[in-house]
Amino acid sequence: MFKRAWLLLLLCSWLPATAKAGPVVPSPEIQLVKSLQAINHNHLDIALNEVDSLLRVNPNFRLAQLVKGDLLMAHAGVINSFGSVANAPHDKINDLRDEARVRLQRVLSQSDSKLRPRFLWQLDPRQKYALVVDTSRSTLFVYQNVEGEPRYVTDFYVTIGKLGADKLASGDQRTPIGVYFIKAELSKKELADIYGDAAYPINYPNEWDRRNKRTGSGIWLHGTPSSTYSRPPRASNGCVVLANADLEKLAPYLQVGVTPVIIANRMDWAGEQDQSERASLMLAVEQWRKDWASLDTDAYLRHYARDFSSNEMDYRAWAKQKRLVNSAKSWIKVDISDVSMFVYPDQPDMVVVDFDQDYRSNNLSNRMKKRQYWIKQDNGWKIIYEGAA
Repeated sequence: MFKRAWLLLLLCSWLPATAKAGPVVPSPEIQLVKSLQAINHNHLDIALNEVDSLLRVNPNFRLAQLVKGDLLMAHAGVINSFGSVANAPHDKINDLRDEARVRLQRVLSQSDSKLRPRFLWQLDPRQKYALVVDTSRSTLFVYQNVEGEPRYVTDFYVTIGKLGADKLASGDQRTPIGVYFIKAELSKKELADIYGDAAYPINYPNEWDRRNKRTGSGIWLHGTPSSTYSRPPRASNGCVVLANADLEKLAPYLQVGVTPVIIANRMDWAGEQDQSERASLMLAVEQWRKDWASLDTDAYLRHYARDFSSNEMDYRAWAKQKRLVNSAKSWIKVDISDVSMFVYPDQPDMVVVDFDQDYRSNNLSNRMKKRQYWIKQDNGWKIIYEGAA
C-alpha cells in the first residue's frame, strides 16, 4: 500500500522504465532520489539509510524529513499517502509533494547537457558564464563561454514565484520572464535571514519590461533562511531562490554587471535555423554601423522600426535629433566590439544585442556599452530600442 501510494503521488506516469541520473547534480538531491527509488522497489531499509545519511548533513531538508517520517510509519504499519503525519497542514504537504516531483524529474529525466539553449546566440569575451532559468522545471542551468559558444557546466534546483512566471506588476508574486543581468552582490551581513547567505539582484524591470509597463522591483537570486534547506518549487514573492549550499557553488560563476540571466517559461533548444538567423542579424548590425559612419542618415534610419523608442523618444523624435546632429558632422567613425546576442524568451523574433561602441567625429568622441533590441520583421531586422547598457 505504501509503495503504491508513493508511485501514484510522486512517480506517476512519467517515471522512465530505466532511470539514469545526470552527470552533475547536487549530492543531497541524488541521495533523496536514491531513497525514493529504493521506495519504488520496496527496499524500505535502504531508503531509510539513504535519507538518514542525507539528514545528518542537511537536517533542515524538510522534504527529506517527511520522507523519513513516512518510512518510519511504514515500519510501524500501513500508510495510505505521502505525508501521513497527523494534523499536517494540507498546503504544506502539497508543497513538499511538488518538490519531490520536481526533484525526481530533474534527476531521472534525460540529460540535456549536450544541447545548446536557443537564448544564448553569442557571448562576449567578458561573459565567462551565462545562466538560464527554466521555470517549468524549477532548474537553473550554468553555461561556460567557450569562444562565444555556451557549454553546459551544471544545474541547480530553484524556487520561483508563488503564482508562477510572467511578472506584470508589483506584488503579483510572479517571477519575470526575460533577459537580465546580475547588477550587485549582497553579503549575508547585509541581509535579513529570509534571504539566506547571499543575494544577487538582477535588473528587473529591464528596457522591454518598462516599454510594456511592467512594474515592481527587487528581483534577486538569493538563498534560504537558516532554518530551511530548500523551499517548494513555487514559494517566493518573485525571486529565484536556491539552497544556500547551491548558492555558494553558483557564486564563482557570477560577475556583477556582466553575467546574463535568462529566465524562460521553458527551455528552448537551438536548431539549424538559429545559425543562419544569427548570421543575418550580425550582417544587419554591421550594416547599421557602416550606414551611421557614412553620414547617410536616410540609410541609417532605415534600420529603425516605426515603433522604435529610446527612453522618452519615439521614432519621429529620434529621426529629427539624428538629422540635426549629423548635419553638424563632416566625418564619423564608429567601431563596435565584444558583441553579445540573446534571444528573448517568449519573443522568438527579438534579440538583445550588447556591444562596446567607440564613436569618433569631427566634434565629439566617446566610448560606451550599448544595448539594442532587434526584431525580425517582414522587411528584415529592425531596431525597436537603443540605449546605454
